[in-house]
Amino acid sequence: MSTPETRRVLKRIFGYDSFRDGQQEIVDHVTGGGDALVLMPTGGGKSLCYQIPALVRPGVGIVVSPLIALMQDQVDALRALGVRAGYLNSTQDPDERRMVEGEFLSGELDLLYLAPERLRSESTRRLLERGEISLFAIDEAHCVSQWGHDFRPDYLELSRLHELRPDVPRIALTATATPDTRREIATRLRLDEAKHFVASFDRPNIQYRIVPKSEPRTQLLELLTSEHAGDSGIVYCLSRRSVEETAAFLVGKGIEALPYHAGLDAATRLRNQSRFLREDGLVVVATIAFGMGIDKPDVRFVAHLDLPKSVEGYYQETGRAGRDGLPSTAWLAYGLADVVGQRKLIDGSDGDAAHRRRLSAHLDAMLALCETVDCRRVRLLDYFGEPSAPCGNCDTCLAPPRSWDGTVAAQKLLSTVVRLRRERGQKFGAGQVIDILRGKRTAKVSQHRHDELSVFGVGSDLGDAEWRAVIRQLLAAGLLAVEGDYGTLVTTETSDEVLYRGRTVPMRHDPSTRAAARGAPRRDTEARARRVEVSDLDEAATALFDRLREWRAEAAREQGVPAYVVFHDATLREIATRRPSTLSELGAVNGVGDTKLTRYGKGVLEVVGAGQHGA
Repeated sequence: MSTPETRRVLKRIFGYDSFRDGQQEIVDHVTGGGDALVLMPTGGGKSLCYQIPALVRPGVGIVVSPLIALMQDQVDALRALGVRAGYLNSTQDPDERRMVEGEFLSGELDLLYLAPERLRSESTRRLLERGEISLFAIDEAHCVSQWGHDFRPDYLELSRLHELRPDVPRIALTATATPDTRREIATRLRLDEAKHFVASFDRPNIQYRIVPKSEPRTQLLELLTSEHAGDSGIVYCLSRRSVEETAAFLVGKGIEALPYHAGLDAATRLRNQSRFLREDGLVVVATIAFGMGIDKPDVRFVAHLDLPKSVEGYYQETGRAGRDGLPSTAWLAYGLADVVGQRKLIDGSDGDAAHRRRLSAHLDAMLALCETVDCRRVRLLDYFGEPSAPCGNCDTCLAPPRSWDGTVAAQKLLSTVVRLRRERGQKFGAGQVIDILRGKRTAKVSQHRHDELSVFGVGSDLGDAEWRAVIRQLLAAGLLAVEGDYGTLVTTETSDEVLYRGRTVPMRHDPSTRAAARGAPRRDTEARARRVEVSDLDEAATALFDRLREWRAEAAREQGVPAYVVFHDATLREIATRRPSTLSELGAVNGVGDTKLTRYGKGVLEVVGAGQHGA
């Protein structure tokens, strides 16, 4: 199929004049009948890579997606563009399913979304054998990786798609995968001969910041009130209890926050998710069960109150911010307890030694990202095999941390752990070890006569927080370990290298103040300029943008769809900047396709005209 044909569809249906980097080649390859494995960041435009070929090729595009709760919104968004879309999943009654199946067989659909478990059904397989299919798209393909962060057993069945219809091209897509995971996806889905497309993993509009954890909820509140007042965002916590308590804390501080975790009943989860998608300015506090496939483009921040288990998980979760390309924040509060807790979880995990080694490797990479004194974006992209230069838009670039020679401090701490074991046959957690080092004569120190140890008081030159940072960094470097339910500190095989063999231990000074605020200098690249240029509005444009958002909210309520289904924020900002006065001028705005121009054009021009008249 020709490039002009796919470009016409891009403009007529989706309202864009040109493809983003990498999209055109993928679209043309799949449109021509080729198989593809696509790695592209969240917000990079993965869906267009299968939607446009499905619209150009004869037949119906079958999209396998694990996101049952979001299929209705995905289909609504496509229908708003004039695309004939439907879905089949367990939420439908038999009559609804029969209607959609009839539309599929009669060629009345362009795209049909399926949950992966439906492919286990013999009736579904027979249905797919009877209809004309343009392509198979396997979304969230990392779910096939058994050691990935979102493993779904049903995805292991998707290799059968090739057996079912060997004549139909397949495209598997994911927002995150290391080279090892990429190979596993190709093998498990029988895409060994597929062409691989790997886009840049860089999200230059996201500012990555990792702060020392002191009072995390208070720190979170400061972030929200000082930088993201009124913004939509996601806060991730590891436990259900923490989700509930954090949401209640934010509500008590006047921030509208909703909890989301697997312990809530299905109706509550669906209601909270729906509100987040449909309303502006809501914060969802959630476990990692929330977020995959959330297509809300104007999430302005993603915050983590607990350490993610892997760089893949962290990247996937932070990628839910700023899908519209506008400036957004990825913020993580990280402390000693996170490292201790994660190490304990790994030690107590199910699975064999090889599995625990994989988990440890994932955690080690995450800790290296947290402890780096270099550019976080460089470290993050390097994990995915992408070389880069310092970004100028992360905390370590904006406020470079100081490093110091922590060798003597490490020796003092490791000596204390060793002497407790050798001289007293004891093991203690971080608190007691720090009290010994600082020479504190607490009741517990006196009870165990730890003030008689030769190391008592040798660390009085550092404060509690500084010693906790030392322990955290030794744990991150594998020079110290924790064991047991109480997180007691023990030495490792490499501890002797520091104690007796002259190994030096460079350490990172935790910043004492908040990293540089928004608006600090950013890397001057064409990609960044294209993505953020519409974020800087003058006073009149800002007022018009706010009126357009009000109009959009009312239009979305009338149709019962999320606001972004009507128009993205980026489209409204461009309208506010250009102030079109005719349908032709409005049709030239990115994100305004033919169907949306017909459906919403008059209303948009009335809002713009009223603003100009008022001005």
